[in-house]
Amino acid sequence: MRVPPRTLVRVFWRCLFLQAAWNRRGMQNLGFAYAIDPALRALYPEPERRKEALRRHLGFFNCHPYTAAAIVGGAIYHEERVASGEEPGRAPQAYKATLQGPLAAVGDGFFWTALRPFFGALAVLGTLLVGWPAIVTALVVYNAIHLALRIRLFREGYLLGDAIVGEVASLSLPSLAALLRVGAAALAGFSAAIGVSRGSVRSGGATAAVALVAAVLGYAALSRGARLLPAAYAAIALGAGAALAAARLGGP
Repeated sequence: MRVPPRTLVRVFWRCLFLQAAWNRRGMQNLGFAYAIDPALRALYPEPERRKEALRRHLGFFNCHPYTAAAIVGGAIYHEERVASGEEPGRAPQAYKATLQGPLAAVGDGFFWTALRPFFGALAVLGTLLVGWPAIVTALVVYNAIHLALRIRLFREGYLLGDAIVGEVASLSLPSLAALLRVGAAALAGFSAAIGVSRGSVRSGGATAAVALVAAVLGYAALSRGARLLPAAYAAIALGAGAALAAARLGGP
């Protein structure tokens, strides 16, 4: 038994809203059940079997919303085999339970801590150089990349089932994430340099000196074991305050 292609498109569209019904008890379980429901209706014409199938997808589920597309596709892969009697009813649940943790880690590491910060830094630098169109461009490109990956993961999960693990590994997302983090740091540095240089023109060099001192103090704090976010916020606050004071004292 196979799910029609049109139904698969409906399922993918629905899985874009996986977190719309997020809850503390099952987290993304309602969104997952809503996404896979069209496929279950195609596979189980009998109401009782359909209810049973839907019930097993109402258990706890939590994954990165992008990489979860692979699990939705793979769950349909196993449901087709359950419907035809090739696998037991627990197979889709076992598949979900096995992959949701690892794919959550992969998604968080690539999308949340690498790809999104990279395009955020790119948007900031582009805005400083060319204005607001850079923000629109960054958003369009970021969403094109993440949607292409979600479509690929959903498709390969449906076609490969358990073998999706090898497909995800072939993407080398952790290695790409490391490169993107370095790129984001470089873009942030360029943006900071542009901001400091523009401020130096107005304050006669005082802003650049203050920014340098704030950067040195922040780095010294981090090297001595200070926590990243508090140290960064403190350096930004002190640097901005000192820059404003220097600009006021050095102004007419």
